[in-house]
Amino acid sequence: MKILTFIQQTDGKINNNSLEALKGSQEIAQENGGTVTAITFNNKPSIEELSGYDVSDIILVNNAELDSYSPLHFISAMKQIIEDVSPQLIIFGHTYQARDWVPRLAIRIDASFISDCIGFKSNNGEISFVRPMYQGKINADIVAEKMPCIISFQSGAFRSDNIEPGSASINNITLDLGDVNNSIRPAEKFQEAETTVDLTQAEVIVSIGRGISKEENLPIVHALAKALGGAVASSRPIVDSGWLEPYHQIGSSGQTVAPKLYLALGISGAIQHVVGMKSSQNVVVINKDANAPFFELADYGIIGDILEIIPKLTAELESR
Repeated sequence: MKILTFIQQTDGKINNNSLEALKGSQEIAQENGGTVTAITFNNKPSIEELSGYDVSDIILVNNAELDSYSPLHFISAMKQIIEDVSPQLIIFGHTYQARDWVPRLAIRIDASFISDCIGFKSNNGEISFVRPMYQGKINADIVAEKMPCIISFQSGAFRSDNIEPGSASINNITLDLGDVNNSIRPAEKFQEAETTVDLTQAEVIVSIGRGISKEENLPIVHALAKALGGAVASSRPIVDSGWLEPYHQIGSSGQTVAPKLYLALGISGAIQHVVGMKSSQNVVVINKDANAPFFELADYGIIGDILEIIPKLTAELESR
């Protein structure tokens, strides 16, 4: 089995979701006797990092048209590579960018696209992909009817720090993209937040729920996040109340994250929120309700009033 894994870059750095997808590709290859080829566009600063992973080879496409995001050029480049490599699986991280152009790629190559997966299962040579359904209430096992098949893995489906190390050769190529009718020209990159922090890439997230009581108490949350070097997120009620912008929301109707530390403050732990952060490596829950469902998921739990605990925790962190 040949697996082709796309490595997305953002501002010259490898997107962590792509690295997680690469780990998933390695596991699929190991269980099914396959090989993994990584492909990236004009990502020379990160080639050294990629070459240290256990992949058969790396395809580096050097075309000026691929220097910045251009969906039609990306589609044309990937289509040419797929036709040359003939992979059975093409794997992506389920990023905002992938959601935009990969469905069009699937149509171009007449392939199924199983998106937003959280895992896979191998059974007697058949691979099924696990995908949450109905806002995370159930997981469905989906099998592609034919190959090639395109898969995207949700953030946190695999651990990027568990990628198998190795040594890979680099294949530098240039493609003919002259026939691309570039009718889609993205405008300036949309910046959702007043900060440059991307929640999907944040290693520490301080998430706030109804327990904060009122908007005027939010500054203590921001102070704690600053002391931890993290980003502020929230449950849906906080966004619905207009206290934080929608891009802060974690959950089935918000962002899916997988930080090293997820600090849940005054959040009950409804399934709609949990599906957005359940892949976090360490979960700390602070809630005055001892019966809050979130405690079942917590690595560390504190029963108490967040309005009293947060300032003390921040002061202790700042003193260190």
